[in-house]
Amino acid sequence: MFATFTNSLYVSTGTMKAGKSVALALASSLGALLLLTSPAAAQSFTFSTGNPDGKMATASRPGPGPGSGANQETESADDFVLTSPTALTSATFTGLVPSGVSLSSVTQVRVEIYRVFPADSDVGRTSGPPTFSTAKVPTRVNSPSDVEFFDRDSADGNLTFTTTVLAASFTASKSVDTGIHPKPNQATGGDGARTGQEVRFNVTFTEPFELPADHYFFVPQVLLANPNNHFLWLSAPKPIVAPGTPFPAGFTDLQEWIRNADLDPDWLRVGTDIVDGGTPPTFNATFSLAGIELPLCSGPAPGVPWRNHGEYVSTVAHLVASFLKAGAITDEQADAIVGFAAESACGKK
Repeated sequence: MFATFTNSLYVSTGTMKAGKSVALALASSLGALLLLTSPAAAQSFTFSTGNPDGKMATASRPGPGPGSGANQETESADDFVLTSPTALTSATFTGLVPSGVSLSSVTQVRVEIYRVFPADSDVGRTSGPPTFSTAKVPTRVNSPSDVEFFDRDSADGNLTFTTTVLAASFTASKSVDTGIHPKPNQATGGDGARTGQEVRFNVTFTEPFELPADHYFFVPQVLLANPNNHFLWLSAPKPIVAPGTPFPAGFTDLQEWIRNADLDPDWLRVGTDIVDGGTPPTFNATFSLAGIELPLCSGPAPGVPWRNHGEYVSTVAHLVASFLKAGAITDEQADAIVGFAAESACGKK
């Protein structure tokens, strides 16, 4: 996790209680007096890749590290775009849980956010342009970065989840689970068809992700009580179709990537590298995101800076209060968002 980034709300998540309390009190007393220009107003953020298409199911689970065999940690990643600073407050993702396995056996849910390579990556260990290949993978172009940007984890208490069974039986025609190998043996064709319970995971980030505008990868992981039972994330149509959300103009919808602990820090493309077959398909994965778009750190309008840090914090607190009143976020989430604003450098001279 990184300590700071440009034009963002993020700071160290140490002690923020005092900042939160002051900011919320300020919002309560000054909210009615704030004159907000439209560029500073918060908007709801939503994104979805749509519904499962039955083409692919990929492993994604926490677990042991390199050399630990079939149950080692595996990460599947699909991308999304934020065009404004955003607090992500919730998500869903849909996948297969083995038939006959009780959903009460879900012991851990983790969500990681990665930026796009070469951010947060050691480019020097690659071949450089144009392929940025390594000893393990054909390319790192448009892959997730070497290391995660942020994470939330039910084991850490900053993520909660519920589950919904959508179908007692659902089949994906292909899968990638344990058959993840470095080059030249990466093109396995996958691990065959998989059938299981189609389950949607409904996730709340009790400590929201505070992210600047950028291109990211979403990585959900699920651990079951019996580590030999594997969760598999289901694919969604690529290109995205209704009820999914089209990508913003100027951004490309990247394909799904995967790695296990043995491949780390590199990644393979699920379609192009592993499924292969001459004219390989490419895949999205099924997930959705929701949150709040926040004011820019630079000012309430282009070319107009904040008068001071207090104006920025008061604006964020006032906007968050409107979502809290509408029941769109919890008290805990509101506290966290305002706390980040209070601890940020936005508006400071």
